[in-house]
Amino acid sequence: MRNPLILLAVLAIAMASAQASPSEQAQDQAALRELKEVLWPKAYSEQDTKLLGRILADEFQMIDGAGDWSTKAEELAWIAKNKPPYDSLTFSIRRLDIFENGTAIVAGTGTIRGSDAEGAYVAKYQSTNILIKRDGVWKAVASHVSGYKRESAA
Repeated sequence: MRNPLILLAVLAIAMASAQASPSEQAQDQAALRELKEVLWPKAYSEQDTKLLGRILADEFQMIDGAGDWSTKAEELAWIAKNKPPYDSLTFSIRRLDIFENGTAIVAGTGTIRGSDAEGAYVAKYQSTNILIKRDGVWKAVASHVSGYKRESAA
């Protein structure tokens, strides 16, 4: 009878130690906000393949607004060759959940501002990202984009 009690005690201790402290949770939230609101848009707008390479996990896959799939290598090649046609890109987080297994979901709205032959515009899209924490660093493993809508800025 003692062995089941010891096992339960060991499991309870293990589960308690697996939970991040409030300080660690706050640090993770801040790191994820910085990654998605600052670093990710910067990598695309500045065509910074090194920065994007640090954000994306090797097994990263994306589904864009047209339903096309791409890998990390394809994303890096694309941003290296394609200068952004917009003036600014910002991201507003609407959902940020961190799970006890070192996985996070970051979702929200991207806003693109620019001008082209049709004039000044504002475009918005929705994006959901799944990230995992490896060796203390958050890496994106999946991204899905949908709901792209463009409007005249006039």
